[in-house]
Amino acid sequence: MGENSGGIWKLSSSKVALAVLAGAGVSYGLYKLFFCNSCLRKSLQDGRSVEAARQERGLLDKVSGLSVIPSDESHDAFTSKSASNLEPEHLKMLILLLQTSLDPSSRKKALVTLGNSAAFSVNQDYIREMGGLHIIGGFLSDHDSDIKVQALNALSNLSMNVKNQELLKVYVRETLDIIETAPLSSELQLAGLRMLTNMSVTNNYQYMMKTSVTLFLSLLVVGSESLQIQVLKVLVNLSANPDLVEDILKAQAPASLILLFDSCTNTEVLVRALTFVGNLKDSEASIHITEILKLKKDSLYFILHGETSQFYQKLSLLLLHPNAEVKNQVAKIMVSI
Repeated sequence: MGENSGGIWKLSSSKVALAVLAGAGVSYGLYKLFFCNSCLRKSLQDGRSVEAARQERGLLDKVSGLSVIPSDESHDAFTSKSASNLEPEHLKMLILLLQTSLDPSSRKKALVTLGNSAAFSVNQDYIREMGGLHIIGGFLSDHDSDIKVQALNALSNLSMNVKNQELLKVYVRETLDIIETAPLSSELQLAGLRMLTNMSVTNNYQYMMKTSVTLFLSLLVVGSESLQIQVLKVLVNLSANPDLVEDILKAQAPASLILLFDSCTNTEVLVRALTFVGNLKDSEASIHITEILKLKKDSLYFILHGETSQFYQKLSLLLLHPNAEVKNQVAKIMVSI
């Protein structure tokens, strides 16, 4: 980041940096470590002003060490207070930092901070109005996978806002590509699926994911339990849309998918898998199942309903499952047969 990055970085930078640091409870020792050793030395090497370096580090340390808050997880009072105390000018400074800083560590911390702040609806609007959505989205193509993870985490929180979704839809295809090429069950895959979960809550953008159902079903049988849960969150959302049910049933599916419907399967995974099938059953009566689909042996429809399918045999065994929600979902499916 050069010295000409704008007046924002020069306005009472020492006071702003110290105030932000104090607000986050950073000790003088950490202040001295960050400012005197890292930022000041690097600023001299880069030709940056000492004041600009202090401004950058002070702002980043406001919520230093905080993880991005997933949309479906609780967070402690400290995290909530720190993220909610960011003012619009701080968000603007962080967005500017993303545009100007060449330091991967600073970019990553800025993305984490913006991601935390985006857990609050008022900040979701501020970031959109400041043009931050596309700046954050640009980091999905970064070569650093950790930066991509933090960008996806931030976009996931930002996508809880309906107005933001209209702008974020352009990243659905890129997110699907990331999920497909990322290491199996990696944080990168999980972050991408969290983003798609939020983008698929309404029917507005679900159509953009229907061609990736085969990918989701494949990940479902080879991924970790955490990945299975995230995949199923997306599939449950998609299956609740009657307009997509035929596309889902046509999708190529691994034969081993049937093995999920077993008492040995993680209960949360099993409940979501049964919910997914239950949603499909609810809409099957309203669509025309062609003979071609019935005979397509690698389709999800054939795995669930084909003449050689073991699905209903497995369902009957699950009626003995100790979990009440599992039994309720099984009963719902069997009643609709």
